[in-house]
Amino acid sequence: MRVLILQHDHLSPPGPIAEHFAHHGYAVVEQVVVPADRFGEPNVSFEFPDPTQFDVLVPMGAPWGAWDDERIGNWLAPEIEWLRTADREGVPVLGICFGGQLLARVHGGSVAPAPRPEIGWASIWTQRPDIVSAGPWFQFHYDRWTVPPGAQEIARNSLASQAFILRRNLAVQFHPELTPAGLMGWIENNGRALIEADGQDPDVLYQHMLAEQEDAAARARHLVDAFLAQVASGAVAGT
Repeated sequence: MRVLILQHDHLSPPGPIAEHFAHHGYAVVEQVVVPADRFGEPNVSFEFPDPTQFDVLVPMGAPWGAWDDERIGNWLAPEIEWLRTADREGVPVLGICFGGQLLARVHGGSVAPAPRPEIGWASIWTQRPDIVSAGPWFQFHYDRWTVPPGAQEIARNSLASQAFILRRNLAVQFHPELTPAGLMGWIENNGRALIEADGQDPDVLYQHMLAEQEDAAARARHLVDAFLAQVASGAVAGT
């Protein structure tokens, strides 16, 4: 079994998500769309592999908008078609943050800037805690999706939809993969200014990440378990 972890930038390692797929016997393949030397000019060309060569796809987060065809359209449009192909071929997809927003757009929803960003730890209202727990989950996003037609929304908060299922696709808005090292990578690459602009102390947020990391990793493992058992298997699906 093979899982493709698609990292859209070099600052989004998959952490416990990749580790737990490996625990389930998956060979983990990681690919980066925008290399570090093109981070400032992200409209690169990228050749997406045949999705049917993998048993699961995991498109990760990104610092760019899933709606921004002008800035990243060279690979954004092909990725949308790639995920449509995966759905037609029955390849399960776990979309995380930007990856979840892409799933919304792929299947007839939309993505647009939210009224305000959502940064830091947040509990969510979940109707399927057996799949997506109430958290807290780490959030770092400026956009939000509208749920695609026919999808089953299973979690939300007052700012944004947080999770939906459609056939063998599970989209989540939060970052279950995040570790202290991952957060520090964001902080050191313009994240400090973004967090401070949101009225928060980046150093306190990092200390909170250190305090939460074991419980957060356990929640990430539960998410992977539930995705494989209930969504990837087709046991639970949006209409």
